[in-house]
Amino acid sequence: MKKILSILLVMIGAAPAMGWGFMAHRKINHQAVFSLPPELFVFYKRHIRYITENAVNPDQRRYAVEWEAPRHFIDLDKYGDSAAHKLPRYWKEAAELYGEDTLNAHGIVPWHINRMYYQLKEAFENNDARAILRLSADVGHYIADAHVPLHTTSNYNGQLTGQHGIHGFWESRLPELFAEDYDFFVGKADYLMNTQESAWQAVISGNEALDSVLLFEKELTMTYGDEKYSYEERGSAIVKTYNRNFSTRYHEALAGQVERQMQASIKLVADMWYTCWVDAGQPDMGAIAGFEFSEKEKHEEEERKKSWLEAVIFGREHEH
Repeated sequence: MKKILSILLVMIGAAPAMGWGFMAHRKINHQAVFSLPPELFVFYKRHIRYITENAVNPDQRRYAVEWEAPRHFIDLDKYGDSAAHKLPRYWKEAAELYGEDTLNAHGIVPWHINRMYYQLKEAFENNDARAILRLSADVGHYIADAHVPLHTTSNYNGQLTGQHGIHGFWESRLPELFAEDYDFFVGKADYLMNTQESAWQAVISGNEALDSVLLFEKELTMTYGDEKYSYEERGSAIVKTYNRNFSTRYHEALAGQVERQMQASIKLVADMWYTCWVDAGQPDMGAIAGFEFSEKEKHEEEERKKSWLEAVIFGREHEH
């Protein structure tokens, strides 16, 4: 059964609901640790494996938990022209204007990131190592998703423009092929004066790149046609994917766009962790650096992940 699950996971790995893709999400959280000041680094470096591996939890969880999916995206086009600049920045005002049902239907990622700021700050205030690790891993995921252009539109997988599959192509296939050559040094973490506005800036940066994401793929497809695809062996599975030549041409046309969005994600993740810690009063992280999950907790976590994975494979498919 484990082998079957691993094969099926490879097959669905490029599905449009998988965020940046498992590799990229893990890379973003991992690299963010190295931007932290020594006072925080002592804790995060010790637990870097947890922060890295659990960066994908929200994507796994979204198939099993009904309320999870809207936290990963926002369909700005559903709100009209220039929505990224016109939508209320804070949840209360947005809910009063549109209603919570409408907001959840079109995605809530920038508002949810700010909600998680308060949760993580509280975890720091309580010196709750367990919650700090869980929330840090999760908020890193949502911040990364906010930087993905195709997480800012209802045309999330090119289904409205005859470009089905572009979601996994941009955020999974390209990083898998080219991320080894990216420069992930983003400097030290900075304090965020306004975490809600910072979350919106992430969405804006993603949305501003959307036209290029769609246009360059469509132009190249006019030249390649179905020859843009090939079949590759992944584990024990043979999968249809964008071939390396087409991927390289597309990556070159984007002129570093994927790298820039990953860099911006890493920077904002580190900034958010740091800001939550500062606003919590800069507690001594060395005092809880030695924290370890109990064997019971590790077992329960593994069981949860198995159930999430089964939901991914056998459950329903979400929109984004």
